[in-house]
Amino acid sequence: MNSGLSAELGNRGIAPDCIETIVVVRDLLARIGDRWTLLIVSTLSTGPVRFTTLHQRVAGVSHRMLVQTLRSLTRDGLIKRVASPIGPRRVEYELTDLGKSLARAVDQLVDWVRESESEIARNRDAFDSLTEKDWRRRSTQ
Repeated sequence: MNSGLSAELGNRGIAPDCIETIVVVRDLLARIGDRWTLLIVSTLSTGPVRFTTLHQRVAGVSHRMLVQTLRSLTRDGLIKRVASPIGPRRVEYELTDLGKSLARAVDQLVDWVRESESEIARNRDAFDSLTEKDWRRRSTQ
């Protein structure tokens, strides 16, 4: 647990059980929201994939970052590494049940983005057309 964050929240008078929840949620959102996790989970949602194939499918990820992210996801129990017991060494990665539940949640988020995309674009255009003075005046109303 992040002791600095825990101490800060404790100083604000937040209950210890809430502190623990906040720290865990913050940590997991950082993992899920990092640059590669969602792409890897999405790629694995179709079934087990060998490392080399995964590296090819996740555009832009370096070998080092893929290894690091796979280890973190394995540590969190979202994926499992399966090595073939016989024949030439063959390692595949696949989602665990927990990882599959994350993949379903990601699918829902992607659906929400698709449904909201045009409204968000309109809001951005409207915001971007405001001058700083207009924005300040609007935000105080």
